[in-house]
Amino acid sequence: MDLKQNDRLVTLEEFIIQSQNRFPGATGELSQLLRDIGLAAKIISREVNKAGITNILGNEGSTNVHGESVKKLDTFADQQLISSLERSSITCMVISEENDGIVRLRSSGGKYIVYLDPLDGSSNIDVNVSIGSIFSIYMREPRFDPAVEEKEALQPGTRQVAAGYVLYGSSTTLSYTTGLGVSLFTLDPSIGEFILTERKVQIPDHGTIYSINEGSYNSWDLGLKKYIKYCQEEDQETGRPYSARYIGSMVADIHRTLIKGGIFIYPHSKRYPDGKLRLMYECNPLSFIIEQAGGMATNGKKRIMDIKPDSIHQRTPIYIGSKENVEMVMDFLFEYAEEEAV
Repeated sequence: MDLKQNDRLVTLEEFIIQSQNRFPGATGELSQLLRDIGLAAKIISREVNKAGITNILGNEGSTNVHGESVKKLDTFADQQLISSLERSSITCMVISEENDGIVRLRSSGGKYIVYLDPLDGSSNIDVNVSIGSIFSIYMREPRFDPAVEEKEALQPGTRQVAAGYVLYGSSTTLSYTTGLGVSLFTLDPSIGEFILTERKVQIPDHGTIYSINEGSYNSWDLGLKKYIKYCQEEDQETGRPYSARYIGSMVADIHRTLIKGGIFIYPHSKRYPDGKLRLMYECNPLSFIIEQAGGMATNGKKRIMDIKPDSIHQRTPIYIGSKENVEMVMDFLFEYAEEEAV
């Protein structure tokens, strides 16, 4: 926390307005959009915190576009976020993990496109493990017709105008960036406001934590297997062995990586040859956050945010975290690629 104890508390809304005032001619629409997401996050946080005493745990009984069981809280979070975005009429369409195609909002003239993972890590809901929401915001190309089309949403991550996540854990934390660094806010439930707790988050250049599902070890590329063995070897000079930490909620794992450093990996495998995580509403927004904090994110061959998407639900492998850790795993992947191909 980089704020002095005697500093005046700054709310999320105040911070957004202050940031907007730094740009002459700013219309305030993006600021309103971020406030809408903040409001939805408060409502979702309230429901998450009382999930055990209300009838909102468990499966809804349906599956989403990815064939995954939909939790009741998945549906609730999806509805709250879309409803909040519709209220201000500045978003023309939403793409959500819980919906097959695009969701056209009433305001077809809205200039923003929003990608959502309404409740990341929802398989952890019933066991009271940290979960989160992820959002990614793009602007429509002015050349498009008033009719909203899916092709408008197929933009690389470099075109994001803002992105962030909300972590529902021991406290509710909101992190976002508009390309000017990463700011962290913590929800104070006594006043119902997100309070600024860190203005310019910087991820350590190197960390001693690696995060990966080691149950899939046998399906990895040789270079990744070698890198994980390197992490596990004892070497006092480099601080190894590293600690293995894997929560199974990408938001929670990335938040820890952002604060403590290290690397989060979800590679391609025999079961998921294109990777499992979704490019547009998981990997792009979290890569934007990590890069703005001084880290790196790659699919093993190229920068995540440079990937030109072919579909709104596209998947990708990801290696993300501290710059030195990501560069080292890339070295291992490159070194053993030729050996594996023989």
